[in-house]
Amino acid sequence: MFKDDLLDGKRILVTGGGTGLGKSMASRFSELGAVVIIAGRREAVLEETAAEISARSGRKVHTKRLDVRDPDMVERVFDEIWADGPLTSLLNNAAGNFIAQTERLSSRAFDAVTDIVLGGTAYCTLAAGRRWIEAGLGGNILSIVTTAAWTGQPFTAPSAAAKAGVLALMRTLAVEWGPKHIRTAAIAPGYFHTDGAWDRMYPEGAISEPLHNEIPARRMGDHAELANLASYIMSDAASYITGECIVIDGGRWLGGANGFATRPLFTWDNERWDRARDEMRGAR
Repeated sequence: MFKDDLLDGKRILVTGGGTGLGKSMASRFSELGAVVIIAGRREAVLEETAAEISARSGRKVHTKRLDVRDPDMVERVFDEIWADGPLTSLLNNAAGNFIAQTERLSSRAFDAVTDIVLGGTAYCTLAAGRRWIEAGLGGNILSIVTTAAWTGQPFTAPSAAAKAGVLALMRTLAVEWGPKHIRTAAIAPGYFHTDGAWDRMYPEGAISEPLHNEIPARRMGDHAELANLASYIMSDAASYITGECIVIDGGRWLGGANGFATRPLFTWDNERWDRARDEMRGAR
């Protein structure tokens, strides 16, 4: 679909790049010629993923241990990255989510999601943007959100609220930083299966029927489809796209489904929710 050198000359940081969708996007960037840096909290996972991607693409993939919730650590890691040369692009992919009754969420549980999704995205975005602006360089920031950012989604209030904030941040900076040759955009993926995260979101009994029944396309997304979309936005071919959020969900949000396959959750009592919480903790 793309030329093998589509991203040649790009230096891209992918947060949450060790697993799941972040890993798939990082792998595609590397295959298309980019110098890729993957960041996350688990060094062993990062090293394993980097070796796997490098074996496939033939290009070295760099790793950085990074907890995006810690602004001081973010600044330190960005200094380390810039010491070897400036980034051209940032992919804000690090996230966290779980299902819960909103009225029973503690402040700590709420912050566990918003600190990663909104706080972490903001810290990394500002760290990159500040350095580009000070050096008189352009840049490209892509953030992963969800359609819940504008529709809401039952039992995931912290994530929906945080993703809405991320989308607002991308749209705000598209205007503010546009004259500085920095563009910002977002992708809102629908259902793409990822091991581990899937089990935390959908414990036993949470789904009454196959999730793809919510989707007009009647199938789940393929990681390659998302990775190719992200690669296009990271490329110079998309240099006139900024402030936009592109949905890739097989038409799910347009169909107004927003969780009909998870209707059993509305009937659970507190005891059943407590069991689900234990099951989700066991899946981490």
